[in-house]
Amino acid sequence: MRTVIQRVKQASVTVDNQVKSAIGQGLLIFVGIEDADNRDDIEWLAKKIAGLRIFDDEKGIMNRSVFDIGGEILVVSQFTLHAMVKKGNRPSYIRASKPDVAIPLYESFCDEMSLQLGREVQTGIFGADMKVELLNDGPVTILIDTMNKE
Repeated sequence: MRTVIQRVKQASVTVDNQVKSAIGQGLLIFVGIEDADNRDDIEWLAKKIAGLRIFDDEKGIMNRSVFDIGGEILVVSQFTLHAMVKKGNRPSYIRASKPDVAIPLYESFCDEMSLQLGREVQTGIFGADMKVELLNDGPVTILIDTMNKE
């Protein structure tokens, strides 16, 4: 699994001109899934993200997690995170899982993030044409790939 995590003041997902989900302060997580991903990746990644100390403490030092600040999480599926651009200028998405594999893993990841946060996370709609709006806080953007756990 490959993720782009953004610390946000607010974020939302709109589908067909309707706001599907919106959050205040917290994390916007874009997640890309490939066939090699499994339950261990989901558990490791969700725990890692929930524990990321990227929110300021009273001294202005990034020392608090999204859980610590009572923040919210919005998870958006994004197969383009697995784009390969070695040849030519047209990205290849061959590493990204097809929906029959990706949807259950995406849903499991969202469930695990909810467990780690202690309340339900917000989501986009898998495979939909989504419009994502965010106010990045910092900006703080973190990349995590479960292929680089060690």
